[in-house]
Amino acid sequence: MPPNTTASTGDKPAKSGRKKGRKARLFVLVLVLAIIGGIAYGGYWSISTVRASFPQTKGSITLDGLSGPVDVKRDGYGIPQIYASTDEDLFMAQGFVQAQDRFYEMDVRRHMTSGRLSEMFGKSQVDNDEFLRTLGWDRIAEQEYEDKLSGPTKKYLDAYAKGVNAYLQGKDGEEISLEYAALGFTNDYKPAEWTPVDSVAWLKAMAWDLRGNMQDEIDRALLTSRLGPQQIADLYPQYPYDRNKPIVQEGQYDELTKTFEQDGSGDSSEGGSSEDGSSDSGSSDGSSSDGSSSDGSSSDGTTGGSGSSSDDTSGSSIESQLAGLYDVLDDLPTAVGVNGNGIGSNSWVVGGKHTITGKPLLANDPHLSASLPSVWYQMGLHCRTVSAKCGYDVSGYTFAGMPGVVIGHNADISWGMTNSGVDVTDLYLEKLSGDGYLYDGKVKPFRQREETIKVAGGAAKEIVVRETEDGMPLLSDRDDELVKVGEKATVDDDAPDRGNGYAVALKWTALEPGTSMDAVFAMNKAADWDDFRKAASKFDVPSQNLVYADTKNHIGYQLPGKIPVRAKGLDGRIPTLGWESKNKWTRYLDFDELPYEYDPARGYIVTANQAVVDPEKYPYTLTTDWGYGTRSQRITDLIKGKIKGGGKVSTDDMRQMQLDNSSQIANKLVPTLLKINLDDPDVREAQDLLQGWDRTQDADSAAAAYFNAVWRNILKLAFAHKLPKEVRVEGQCVWVDPVDTTGPVDDKDKVRECGQRDGDQAQPDGGDRWFEVVSKLMEKTDSDWWTTPEVGTRPGAEKDRDKLFERAMIDARWELTAKLGKDIDTWSWGRLHRLFLKNQTLGTSGPGIVQDILNRGPWKLGGGEAAVDATGWNAAGGYDVVWVPSMRMVVNLDDLDKSKWINLTGASGHAFSAHYTDQTDKWVKGELLDWPFKKKAVDDSTSDTLVLKP
Repeated sequence: MPPNTTASTGDKPAKSGRKKGRKARLFVLVLVLAIIGGIAYGGYWSISTVRASFPQTKGSITLDGLSGPVDVKRDGYGIPQIYASTDEDLFMAQGFVQAQDRFYEMDVRRHMTSGRLSEMFGKSQVDNDEFLRTLGWDRIAEQEYEDKLSGPTKKYLDAYAKGVNAYLQGKDGEEISLEYAALGFTNDYKPAEWTPVDSVAWLKAMAWDLRGNMQDEIDRALLTSRLGPQQIADLYPQYPYDRNKPIVQEGQYDELTKTFEQDGSGDSSEGGSSEDGSSDSGSSDGSSSDGSSSDGSSSDGTTGGSGSSSDDTSGSSIESQLAGLYDVLDDLPTAVGVNGNGIGSNSWVVGGKHTITGKPLLANDPHLSASLPSVWYQMGLHCRTVSAKCGYDVSGYTFAGMPGVVIGHNADISWGMTNSGVDVTDLYLEKLSGDGYLYDGKVKPFRQREETIKVAGGAAKEIVVRETEDGMPLLSDRDDELVKVGEKATVDDDAPDRGNGYAVALKWTALEPGTSMDAVFAMNKAADWDDFRKAASKFDVPSQNLVYADTKNHIGYQLPGKIPVRAKGLDGRIPTLGWESKNKWTRYLDFDELPYEYDPARGYIVTANQAVVDPEKYPYTLTTDWGYGTRSQRITDLIKGKIKGGGKVSTDDMRQMQLDNSSQIANKLVPTLLKINLDDPDVREAQDLLQGWDRTQDADSAAAAYFNAVWRNILKLAFAHKLPKEVRVEGQCVWVDPVDTTGPVDDKDKVRECGQRDGDQAQPDGGDRWFEVVSKLMEKTDSDWWTTPEVGTRPGAEKDRDKLFERAMIDARWELTAKLGKDIDTWSWGRLHRLFLKNQTLGTSGPGIVQDILNRGPWKLGGGEAAVDATGWNAAGGYDVVWVPSMRMVVNLDDLDKSKWINLTGASGHAFSAHYTDQTDKWVKGELLDWPFKKKAVDDSTSDTLVLKP
């Protein structure tokens, strides 16, 4: 039977017009491809090649292995709802249907998790594969499958794999996805069968992107080459607990204090660690309150000097290898995030006493990197009759390649997730000695394994992976720069001689087999709070904030995860000395030691990557690098504002809160910016945009465009030029004093240093940490940070905040003049702040014509950095959108059929399917789709039905 597609049941004329537009574009592209293909490859892509992979969505298909018929009902957006009579049939059908829509995406993911990207994309991916093989995700996943997961979970994984392979059976690459036809021009790659381990390994990739503060750990170490402890403390201020409340305020954790006092473990604050990671950041380190230091270094970083305290292991000691490590990390393809940077999310739940329905409402919108297709796949999994033989009736967001539902609801409960940010990774310096490493005065041998990396179109490469006895892989083996150690390492006096350098190893909770896959299925079946917590206890990595609501009018929060307890004096902020056993993790927190909250008196719970607990009330250090709570406090204020005086929250109120785009840093800065005296009438004209501006960042707002340009220039002038090259944006070059100079340096002796990071990874990124940095410095109007030289006719500033702000306003005016034109009436935030959706493989590195086929955009967006509508952008690199609310949902626990959802793109991964990006326009407008759950609602919304027969 030929493949079928289905249009929306909604606005048919509009759909028809879009379809004609697609067809016209398709014929043009195929014609170009035919010409290029005929010249370059002696062949061409035909219409049949483009359409060959579209899924069959009507009629019937026979699948060996099913025990009974399965119905696949798709709505007008191609979203499937599956109905089966056994668990195995349900998950087999899930595998088949996801492969229909997304197999290429699934295939790329499993090659990433197993370090086999070179098999698909050739030698350009060898370095990535070496690093991924060193981490060994697939090996850990195999151990999980064999030794850790329950019997039912294995059965479901096997069934899912069977469904994927049933789809693959007898198909050539071009029949699976258009991308395989493109790959066929350069290699003879053929997709292999799916395995259960392929599904489990995906959780490792998810954990990697949500791994916590590893990037901050690297950055703090790199900053020491030019900044002293107090200066670094300025850039990593303490979390504002007095202003931005933690998640758990009425929860269960106070009883742990007694246990903590008895065993003496867990709280690194007793070890004297300060905010900058040194043992003491007060005046004894030579730093004065304004950021200057007695060693001659100043807050602008131009005099060099590390300013490190005597026991600061991070200093220049590992500058070269950590810079190299960053390069490796930055080059890795992302799984669900932005390589660990900027990961955020919003979720909150409002109890029935504050809602119109009298039952809870739960909202969630995870903030992840924009990808095409979206990382999420919407789906319903329904047993026709819930029983011991078939126990699932659940709907929500899934990952293509993994059975079950990750975020969503069943008939009794709903749950959402945000990244907790708890610190589950540490870098360790290791002293190499012969073929081993030093540990408590003795040389221990490395555990070694050989890996063969197959390369499409090239020779295979052999590598050796080394690990410490407790399973920490040597990341420094994967990059030449990482092998070297800075010649002037600052370590303890009793540290071993560095010789040719210390190695860098990684300790990470996800490098041990776990049970997170069990947790997914348990959560899907949970009927109440107790069931939910039991399921959460199995969710070891990645650690996520879990919010909960049920149809019986209860709400809750649980922090799950495998979370380490460190030795006293260690807090994971900087790399640790690995040659002493006293520096190793002591244990993992028990589940009953983790914070939770159930039916708090305030009637709502908000999680948006803020601190989980107040450290004054909780005995263990979960991390010292929380998000700073800008979004969480804004959501809290919106909820409180709505319920003040007895108001009730509706489903649409929850949606509107998700779209809140107010700028909290604008609230802080604009009153001061309006007081700046400006001579240039053109700059004053731009300044006038801020008069009466409500500080919202709509796509059509000229004021938002100007303010964000001013904000970007403030960060650039006050901080960017003063940071070391390893964290600055690539191509940004400045003249600086050589490192280790202690006095004035003639201009002729200065050195030119150029930034080394991609624009979406560089600092200062402008996120809510920088909100906090600038807010604290606002009161220090003569801080060294407010220093910048005069350039041309633009005024400089010598420790003068308002002069620097004046310069930023001038620079912003002319930057936007160049980008948007001189007439400010034509300015808009959306013209700067654009979303491009790119296929994550050939859409970023394939031939231009292939990128045109696979990619979409741009869209002009509102929202902004650290807004609730978190369309993130990196101020160091530009204004384009870097990460987004990857989906949005609002669950109505009173009537589940009145719940709402939306995805960033669409159900399909096929470039010319009607469902490739058919949700994006609505997502941009902040609209949500109906989310049918019960059988009648699903039937009413069904456009196509496919029957899978045994």
